[in-house]
Amino acid sequence: MGFEPPRRLVRALGETYGDGAADWLGRLPALAEEALSAPGREAVAERVVAPGGRSSLVLLVHRPDGTRAALKIAPPAAAPALERAALAHWNGWGAVELLVPGDLAAPGDALLLERLHHEVSLRSLPEAKALLEAAGTVRRLWVQPPPGHPFETVAERTGAQTGPMRAAAAREPELEPLVSAALAAREELLAGETESFLLHGNFRQSKVLSGERAPWLAVGPEPLVGERAYDLARLVRDRVEDLIASPGGPVTARRRIKRLAESLEVDQARLRGWTLFRAVESGTRTLTAGRRQDGELTLEFAGWL
Repeated sequence: MGFEPPRRLVRALGETYGDGAADWLGRLPALAEEALSAPGREAVAERVVAPGGRSSLVLLVHRPDGTRAALKIAPPAAAPALERAALAHWNGWGAVELLVPGDLAAPGDALLLERLHHEVSLRSLPEAKALLEAAGTVRRLWVQPPPGHPFETVAERTGAQTGPMRAAAAREPELEPLVSAALAAREELLAGETESFLLHGNFRQSKVLSGERAPWLAVGPEPLVGERAYDLARLVRDRVEDLIASPGGPVTARRRIKRLAESLEVDQARLRGWTLFRAVESGTRTLTAGRRQDGELTLEFAGWL
C-alpha cells in the first residue's frame, strides 16, 4: 500500500534515531503490507491516523469479519515486543486490548489492537475531570509483573538517562543546579524504593483514549517495573504550557501532586521527587533535540519543584 507517514512521526523519529530513521520510514509501506497479510491477522487498511504519535505509525483497519481494529507499527528500537508483553499481561484491564495472542510475534513488530476513538483523549476533558479519570485508569494498570518478565526496572531506565543529563549540563552550565537536584533526588528515591509493580512508563492524559468496551483505556505503554510514584510523575506536568501561562502555575502544580498522591495512596514526597527527575530529564533531552521552547517550558516547571 502507498501512503505518506505523518510529518510528526518523521520529525520525531529523526530526532530520536538520526539517519537510521530514514531507512525504517522507507520500508514502512512494505512492513504495513506484510503485517496486513500475515496469516491469522489479515486486515484491510482504511487510513493512516494523523497527526498520530511520535514513535509509531497507526493504521485504522478492518478484519475479514468486519471487526474494526488498529494496526500499530513501531521501529525495533521502540521495543514493540515489550509493549506486546505488557498488553498481553493486562489483557484489556485498563488498557487497549491486543487482538492477537501476545505470544505470536507479528511481522515488522506490528500490533493488532482494538480500535479506540483516537481523536478523543483525556485532554479533551476539563482538567479536574481529566485527572480524576486518569487516576482511575492508571490504578488498574498497577499489577504484579509476570514471572520471569522481560521489563527493565525504574533504576535501569533512569540510570541510562543520567549520562545525557550530565552532558546537557556540561554544554549549558546554567542547567547544572537543576540536573544536580534531579540526580540527587533519583539516588534518594532508589535507596528507599520498596514497590515492584508493572508500570505504563509513559502515562499521561493523551495516552488515555475513549473506547467502546470501557469509557477510557490506556495506550502506548513503555513498560517497566518499579514504584507507582514514578508512573504518576509524567501525569503531574500535563498541559504544562497552560501551567506556565498561569500566574498560579506553581501552586497548581503542587496541588496536583498532593491530589494525585492522596487519591492513589502514593507518598507525596516521592511523587514530587520523581516528577522533578522526569521533568529535568525530559527538558534536557528536548533541548538536546533542538526543541528549545518545549525544553525551556519543561525546565521552568521543574524549577518550581
